[in-house]
Amino acid sequence: MAFPFSEENAASRLRLRTRVAQLSDMDLALSTHYGWTVAALFAHMAWWDQRVLVLLQRWNEKGVDESPVDAHAVNEALRPLCHAIDPRKAIGLCLSSAEAVDAELETITSDLMKQVEANASTQFRFNRALHRNGHLDDIDALLRTGGGAGGA
Repeated sequence: MAFPFSEENAASRLRLRTRVAQLSDMDLALSTHYGWTVAALFAHMAWWDQRVLVLLQRWNEKGVDESPVDAHAVNEALRPLCHAIDPRKAIGLCLSSAEAVDAELETITSDLMKQVEANASTQFRFNRALHRNGHLDDIDALLRTGGGAGGA
């Protein structure tokens, strides 16, 4: 079943693949004004897509439950881990995670989608493109200006 977010997710995956194919090692080391390197952002996006994938699989098996998350605390805890991952491996994780979660999203039922949407505490986002495109916009802006705070 095709959902409204399906096309946007597919377009964001294509945008990811296109962008990463153009990145040099120097580009991957550039740092945003908020302290994440380009490579670390790819690891960050992979983690959040993996979280959604795990939740979808759990909810398909056991039913929808609460899955609260403090996004700010998670992101701060993830930052050193994301920076420690080899930049090219971070890209691979990002691409494979996006592919996997989007494929899983294509299998959800309307009933599951309604259950998830009814549970406000899940902090769940079916449209993965929103997160990906936000960071890709940051990366594109960073590349246009030639770098933010320098490599990290």
